Amino acid sequence: MEEINQLTPCFSKRGGLLPVAVQEFGSGQILMMASVDKLALEFTLKNKIAAFYSTSRKKLWVKGESSGNRLLVKKVLIDCDQDALVYQVTLEKGGVCHTLNKQGNNRKACFYRSVNVENQTLEFLEP
Repeated sequence: MEEINQLTPCFSKRGGLLPVAVQEFGSGQILMMASVDKLALEFTLKNKIAAFYSTSRKKLWVKGESSGNRLLVKKVLIDCDQDALVYQVTLEKGGVCHTLNKQGNNRKACFYRSVNVENQTLEFLEP
């Protein structure tokens, strides 16, 4: 798998789903983690809009379909075993997280806290 140039995602390895890290193209910030099935990956590659498999709703989920917070896909990276992905994206507007900050806006990223490894508490990254 390491040296081929054919896209052959290994969906069978993880029960039909692959993990995908979503990274902001310009800054490199990790925005969210999700899963894709074959249909979601095909939609993403065809439309250049991030789509995922909703594990809670058990169906295709096009990010921003209802909120308008779409993720425009600039690049897709796949690992050496073709069983994990990175979507490099630009945000069309707003943020990707379903949680809201103190101003009532969607947070830009789901990763908005860090773990203090000394005392194992959470620290907010946002101002």
